[in-house]
Amino acid sequence: MKDQLREFVLDTLREMNYDVSEVEGDTDLGPAGLDLESLALADLAVQIEDKYQIKFGDDDMEALALMTLDEFVDALAERLSVASGSDTAS
Repeated sequence: MKDQLREFVLDTLREMNYDVSEVEGDTDLGPAGLDLESLALADLAVQIEDKYQIKFGDDDMEALALMTLDEFVDALAERLSVASGSDTAS
């Protein structure tokens, strides 16, 4: 699942005209790495929400800018497992 998430994130960033050719797992999403601006992070979040039905709040957006690619993918995977777990628990 993490590989799928990572590919989706990279593909989405590529479609948003970001150069991800040298992006590694420890590349920051924010100013120290890819330098995603808040609008780009919001766009990425919306695309992830549409594909995976994961919701992001305003506080989440600030935290995302401080994450590396691997941390972001781990956080997405965790949210997906929690979301799928809560669906089956109902």
